Amino acid sequence: MIDNDGGGFTGPGGANTTLDATEFDAAVAAVRALARASRILERSTDELNLAHYRVLAAVAGGDELASRVAARLALGRPAVSSAVAALTQRGLLNRIGVAGDQRAAVLSLTPAGRGVLARSEQAMTARITDLAARTPDAARLLEALGWLNDAVDRVYAERRTAEAPMLGQSPALGRAPEPGRAPEPDTSSAGQP
Repeated sequence: MIDNDGGGFTGPGGANTTLDATEFDAAVAAVRALARASRILERSTDELNLAHYRVLAAVAGGDELASRVAARLALGRPAVSSAVAALTQRGLLNRIGVAGDQRAAVLSLTPAGRGVLARSEQAMTARITDLAARTPDAARLLEALGWLNDAVDRVYAERRTAEAPMLGQSPALGRAPEPGRAPEPDTSSAGQP
């Protein structure tokens, strides 16, 4: 949370961090750039919006349970359910119920879904490399964005780990483990959106 002076914020674990004016301005510029760049990426393809792209990419990255997609993307289950329903209706995802658990669903990309994802990623990759080429060091920017992706993965993993014991849930699945069964480890791929 930013304080009234504009330079302090509460970081992980409630630690108070202070930025000098230059650092704060750079952080604000980064936030604005990421927000603007996300819109440019979304406009690079007319086949998927970013929310649907994120769901398809998570499923392609190995997150086959809808609950795991929700946890990985830090989205509420209703948002993921809505995206899954829309993508299933479009023929891009298969949704198969899990025997014995009416809430669980195994997701997989259809051939059409793999095609849409590949075309969308090709278009977005072209757009991000074009943007990066307009900076003083394109390779370093792309590397830094990869670091940011890894940091986001760590934040979400820490959040799932911290929330799971309070809710009696498995951190990997975002729901309570079956009685007599150990929680499954989080095997989701690092570096996925």
